[in-house]
Amino acid sequence: MKLKERKGKKGTAAQYLTRSAALSKLQLSLADFRRLCILKGIYPRDPKKKPKGNDKAYYHIKDIKFLACEPLLDKFRSIKAFMKKVKKAMARKEPAIAKNLLDKKPTYSLHHLLKERYPTFVEALRDLDDALCTLALFASLPADQTREIPGAAVKEAQKLVEEFHFFVAKTKALRAVFVSIKGYYFQAELLGVNVTWLIPHQFSQHLPTDVDFRVLVTFLEFYRTLVKFSNFKLFQLESLTYPPLVDRQVAGLGGGFLALRLKGEGMGKKETKEEEGTMAKSAEGKEMDASMKERAEEAEAAEEIVDADEEGE
Repeated sequence: MKLKERKGKKGTAAQYLTRSAALSKLQLSLADFRRLCILKGIYPRDPKKKPKGNDKAYYHIKDIKFLACEPLLDKFRSIKAFMKKVKKAMARKEPAIAKNLLDKKPTYSLHHLLKERYPTFVEALRDLDDALCTLALFASLPADQTREIPGAAVKEAQKLVEEFHFFVAKTKALRAVFVSIKGYYFQAELLGVNVTWLIPHQFSQHLPTDVDFRVLVTFLEFYRTLVKFSNFKLFQLESLTYPPLVDRQVAGLGGGFLALRLKGEGMGKKETKEEEGTMAKSAEGKEMDASMKERAEEAEAAEEIVDADEEGE
């Protein structure tokens, strides 16, 4: 006699999971799950049959298994545990302990995700449109701690966009320009791939309250890594020095990418050496320049947001 199959073990019901089931399987909060899906490029599916109802978000079981093998999972958990230690130290009014903890904050890299999502450099160039548009958008926005828009990310976005503009101008790769009410559209041809991006008009931007900037900042985090890698690779293919040096006098006048110079180009030897030394120290001294109070407030705000997400589940 043939055994009767249990419900949910075959067909569509076995191939898809709801978001709540995926959170339970991965043991993640909603904020970390959204962040991980964005970084890995995984989105909800729309199956023909929805066993749990039409008001649920469904993910393929293979995508969830794919996320379960991601090394970033351990990093997210360690960062969450770290935030709890910092919050406890601040609540006990122990600034010395909090400072020591902040100096040992866990870090992670997204380089392996680039290799995973873009096996070849041409495929990375095909996805450069959205990356440049996102970076140009954040470069025109003000830093806002309440909406989790970090000032360092805004400065880096502006720097990466200017470096890309400098490369396009240097190699004469620009093919088309169009002005609209949204801003300036540019199109450049790089290795046979047409890259189109939008630069907003330089007006004071109003941050809407109905936009979840945490999701956008996660996209920005991945796109910053993508554009940084693309800039390095493009400069390397043209035998140009990366990163380019900055002419402080022109940059102080708001010159944009016109302030960038290649090594030994249009700058004196003394100024070139000073700029090289400044650039070498900038990567190590970015976090050390911030005061302990600002870092502690940022850590506490991040922990409160995580707690709020957990309560919302």
